[in-house]
Amino acid sequence: MTAPFYAQGLRFECTGCGKCCRSRNDKSSWVYVTLEERRRLARHFKLSTSAFTRRYCEKAHGFFHLRDPSSDCLFLEGARCTVYAARPGQCRTFPFWRENMSKRVWEGSVARECEGVGRGRLWTREDIELRLEDERKRDSQC
Repeated sequence: MTAPFYAQGLRFECTGCGKCCRSRNDKSSWVYVTLEERRRLARHFKLSTSAFTRRYCEKAHGFFHLRDPSSDCLFLEGARCTVYAARPGQCRTFPFWRENMSKRVWEGSVARECEGVGRGRLWTREDIELRLEDERKRDSQC
């Protein structure tokens, strides 16, 4: 079996630019939220989970996502996330998503769109694979 392109690790550090929170007018802009994530966000806003869900979420294909995925994230003000401590797992694991974990994609569209790629901390293969496993677990809960 061939080692993944990130076997020696990847440098990444969020710069807080907010580009990953901006709409690209396609499904990649959708932020899916699990029940636990909706609970955490509801606590952040001091709402019940059902009130948070009614106010901020929609359901499509059996999965909840934040409203209006064709525009920038509801919780983005300027370039800053207003719910950073409570943000969904999808946001927490970016850019270490399965669809980004090929050399072509990472060095292409991800590096073009995310100024944090190639900067800061070295994420080891183990770190990255833990993020990928978190994503797999989240997907099964959505």
